[in-house]
Amino acid sequence: MPIFSLTRTVPLPVAETWRRLTEWHRHTGAVPLTRIRVLTPGPTRVGTRFTARSGVAPLTLDDTMEVTVWRPPVGVEGGLCRLEKRGRVILGWAEIEVRPAPGGGSRVRWREELRVRSLPRALDGLVGLTSRTVFGHALDRLLKRP
Repeated sequence: MPIFSLTRTVPLPVAETWRRLTEWHRHTGAVPLTRIRVLTPGPTRVGTRFTARSGVAPLTLDDTMEVTVWRPPVGVEGGLCRLEKRGRVILGWAEIEVRPAPGGGSRVRWREELRVRSLPRALDGLVGLTSRTVFGHALDRLLKRP
């Protein structure tokens, strides 16, 4: 069960950074071969559920997530979103934290524990490295696109 962490500092205001990272449909264009389907009516709040389906048929994996912490940024306070992975194959959690950066802009911290059911622990290193790379590129894309 590898845990990885990504940090980025961007010149965007905190509210805009938060929006770019927590509008779930935007992840479709940022994560390769992935489509997002929100399962609950908006707006996002604790209890919101969505599925990220990755792959090419017939080889696809569903990563179903539920928002368990939803604290959008207010004023100078940063925001925190925690997602619990509720799928049959993909398990773990993710946290997206957005705070004001010293000197202006925003600092993002994305932490995630990613487990694949029945995958031997000997492959944790490979899963962690692959996840860090894929999610790092996705994070960069989400932060660059309006």
